[in-house]
This record gives sequence, structure tokens and C-alpha cells, in this order.
Amino acid sequence: MNSSPAAGSIATGSIATASHGAVISGVEHTRQAIAALQAEELQWFARAEALAAEETARIPSNEGREREMPRRGIAAELAAVLRRSDRGMQERMRDAAVLVDGFPETLGALEAGGIDVAHVRVIQDAGARITDPDARARFEQAALVVAERETPGRAKPIILMLAQRLDPVPLEERHTEAAAGRRVWVRDLDDGMAELAAILPAPLAYAIKERLTAHAREIVAAARGARAGAGAASDAGTEADASARPETGAAAAAPDAADADPLATDRRTTDQVRADVLADLLLTGHATAPVSAGSIPATAAITAHVQITIPAATLTGESTEPAELAGYGPIDPTTARHLAATAPVWERLFTSPTTGAVLQVDTYRPSAQMRRLLDARDEHCRFPGCRRPARQCDGDHTIDAARGGPTRVTNLANLCPGRHHPVKHGTAWSVVQRPDGILEWTSPTGRIYVDIPRRVLEFMALAAAAEPPPF
Repeated sequence: MNSSPAAGSIATGSIATASHGAVISGVEHTRQAIAALQAEELQWFARAEALAAEETARIPSNEGREREMPRRGIAAELAAVLRRSDRGMQERMRDAAVLVDGFPETLGALEAGGIDVAHVRVIQDAGARITDPDARARFEQAALVVAERETPGRAKPIILMLAQRLDPVPLEERHTEAAAGRRVWVRDLDDGMAELAAILPAPLAYAIKERLTAHAREIVAAARGARAGAGAASDAGTEADASARPETGAAAAAPDAADADPLATDRRTTDQVRADVLADLLLTGHATAPVSAGSIPATAAITAHVQITIPAATLTGESTEPAELAGYGPIDPTTARHLAATAPVWERLFTSPTTGAVLQVDTYRPSAQMRRLLDARDEHCRFPGCRRPARQCDGDHTIDAARGGPTRVTNLANLCPGRHHPVKHGTAWSVVQRPDGILEWTSPTGRIYVDIPRRVLEFMALAAAAEPPPF
């Protein structure tokens, strides 16, 4: 078995007096040590699975229950040691064996601290469907290019797309089989609640959530406006009544609860409104609550906004290369062509044949072309690890406009307004934009973090996969 590194270069006693830079280094070293130990633990679980298989092979009986006993026995003891479920331990043993045998480079990257277990799960889940050994090895090589540069959340849709591109089994065939399993179910919860869940084709699921979110934002904004208006009217009424009847002005100004505007008294969160709108739409066909009706006119339909990228050859039916749903990953060509046929407007996306970078976006409808190009290139906030959609972000000048920075795509990037845009301007973080939209962020301690646009990173990963695996 592999030995584990020391848990960092900072002695435990000195943590309380560590400097800013030492804190960052200490966390980094500790996380690397944890990753190495997790890789070692996975190898122990895989060995437990191998021992169970060896013991099972020595049982002469064909009785299924008897042949399950070696695995159950080992899993039960591991579960007792770790205070976990023995059924769950059997699953961990099987998953670890698949990882050790089928994804050795991923295990090595975990052991070296280049990725963590969340990356491992993303790679293993996406690659499990690839049964061809050579295709799986190419996928693993490409996936690690992404995982070593991105958070698990950002990496997942890219790695899913890589799996689709490198799997020799056509996506159309796999999607047809998966779509047959679509269903809706309810799970009981405590305190009179229940959980409603559904398995649907990804474009439908994302469109449903987007539409619910659009409704919720309209309702929350209308409620906020109504509260502000009610507050102003109350203040004006109080002043008028006080001058006319000083002795009863305060009491006269209090509104009758029965006459209160339901919008002004709505205090629900966006999540609560989204859940209520879901129930309204499914049970009545439209949002029926007073606050919903009061904020959204009956004729103002709210539709979902989803971004789907379709290769030109797929759009014409000349190719079966998968399309991509932004924020999710690959979707089958038939669904993509159907959605394209119903879209009111198309945008054409041109990418570099040598780097995969987004070069230009055009459309038949006049609009802010630069904004569209940035949204297509970035897809989300460009601070390392952030996934807030580009359409909800600010177009930030990498070199501040006040300091002479030009308003060009090569000097613009999407940053989320509430968090990372202020971080860039209000802290010691700094950023430089390189060719192809690559951002180099420098932290207050001088560390450099490179944020690569999704399509450039995917192109790099596929290029790595085209090379023979290093084994």
C-alpha cells in the first residue's frame, strides 16, 4: 500500500499564530494529505472486494444466498469499524474496485492531491458507461485535464460532454433507453410535508426550473415594490391625519388588515414562491395565488430561457455529435433539432479550429453583439469556481475603464455582481486577460489561478485524449 504524506508543513502548535500565506499553505498541504489518505482508503476497500471475490470463488455451491456471505461478512465488519451501514459498505467496496481497476490515473491524481474525491465521483460516474477500455482510457486522460483545473461543479458538465464525445455508443441510442425511465414520484417527509421528484429529459427539467424562477422573480419584485409603495402611503397618511386630528392621528393611520394589499404583505422567499408557483401551475394551469395574479398580468406569458449549442452538422442531420445544454452537458441530437425548429431566433457561434475558443457570435436580430459573444464565451462568472450564469453577471472591464481600459471583448469578462465583481475591485485580488479569454487571477498571497473558458478547456482535454495514454 502507498504511504501517506505528513499532514502539512505547519506544526499544530503554530497554527494560532500563522500568517495569511501560512494559512493558505497549511490548508493546501492538509487537503493534499487528506486526498492521499482517501486514495489509500479506496485501495483498502478495493482489496476488501477482491478478498470477498476470492472467498466466493472457493464456495462450491451455486446457491446465491450462500455466495453472498463472504462479501456481506467483510462489509459488516468494515461497517462496524467505521460505524456505517453494511449495505452502504458493500457499495463502497464495489465502487472502489471499479475505480482501482478502471480508472487508475484518476486514483493516482487523487493520491497526488491534484483532485479530490468529488472530482473522482464526477469522473467515475461519467465514465462508467464507457465499456471500451481504450475509449475509457482516452476519456480518463481528457477528464483529468479538466478536473485538475476546475471545481467539481464546473467540471461536471464538461466531463459529461467528454464522455459523450469519446463513447463509441451513439448518444441517441443511450438517450432513448434512458428516456424510457422517466417518472414522477413522491417521498413522505416529516411534519406534514412530502417531496415531489421527477426524472425528465434534461432540456425539459431545466426549462421547468427556469420558468418557475422567472415567475418567482416577478412575484418577489412586485411584492417588494408594493411594500415600498405601502410604506410611503402610510407615512403620507400619518402626517395628514396627525395635522387634522392630532389626538388620534397614529391610530387613524393604521391600515385595516382586511384591506391590506396581498402583494405588500407577501414575505415569502424566492424558493418558497418557486414551490408555490409549481403547485399552482400543475394544479390549475396558471399561477392562482393573489400575489401571483397581482404581479403577472394574464396576458404576460413567462417562458423559459435555455441555451443550447448545436454543431452545424448535427443541426442539418449530417452528424450525430451531441448538442449541449448550458449548465448541464450533452443532449441527444434529435431533441436538439426539435428545440432549434421551435426557437424564435438562432445565434451562430464561431469557434477557433486550433484552440476551441469562441471567436464570434452573430444573429439575424439586432442586439448587443459584444454582450452575446461574452455570454457565449464565458457561460458563467469567470472568478475561479463560480457558476452563476453569464446572463446574471456584469460585463467587467479587466483593465478598469477609468484607467483607460478599452471596451473590447479582449478586455471584458463576466463577473457576478453581488460577490466576485466587488472582490475584484475592493480587495487585493487582481486579474490579467490572456488570448482566447483566459484569465489569470492573482490572489492577495501572490498565488496565480488560471480560469480557462469552458470551450478552450474542453478542446485542450480532447486534444490530450487524442494522444496515446501514458501507460
